[in-house]
Amino acid sequence: MTTFQRARSDEQREIRRRAILDTASAMLAEMPVSQVSLNELSRRVGLAKSNVLRYFESREAVLLELLDVALREWLEQYEAELTAAVAPGTPPTRRAREIAAVTAETLAARPVLCDLISSQAAVLERNVSAEVAATYKHSTIANVGILVRILGTHLPELGEEDTFQFGAATVLVAGSVWTHAHPSAAMLAAYEADPELAAIRLDFTDTMRGALEVFLRGLLARAAD
Repeated sequence: MTTFQRARSDEQREIRRRAILDTASAMLAEMPVSQVSLNELSRRVGLAKSNVLRYFESREAVLLELLDVALREWLEQYEAELTAAVAPGTPPTRRAREIAAVTAETLAARPVLCDLISSQAAVLERNVSAEVAATYKHSTIANVGILVRILGTHLPELGEEDTFQFGAATVLVAGSVWTHAHPSAAMLAAYEADPELAAIRLDFTDTMRGALEVFLRGLLARAAD
């Protein structure tokens, strides 16, 4: 535990703020979002809970900022992976399949990001002020805009509106599939005990890949019409 003195300058306040974010990020590497508490975060960062709340109005505000950072980091990797995997000039349906595969695989490689996405609407957006919510949503729009630009490079047959829909759907589907692909201990026990139930257990990567390919193919068919 690190014990901080009261921050008296903008630089010191930024150091405190960064320490809180870094500590929360380290916690997410150890535990799911649901187990990250403000009390434990305060203890690990070496500040009283009231002092943590000087920098972030709630636990959820901390996690929303980390979600924004995680999305931007994923987009950097995603662009490079698509460039390597998607061959220009091939049929659009083939490129759609490759895009869906890269999207699913790069998301699966970032479990913290997927866990944060799955908690976003139901948890993280429920205990923040309108100001924090608006800041986060503006960042989200910017991130989806980056995603639209990246996808437009590899699948220009889709217009900007359809590409935006795919980007937004990717985030929504990832959150939902992640939740169902990581069931409770009781559900896991039920799957292991009953082969009939095990057949309906979702694999995150396979489910995402299939859903996104179907969605892209549908958008391509509509664009062709």
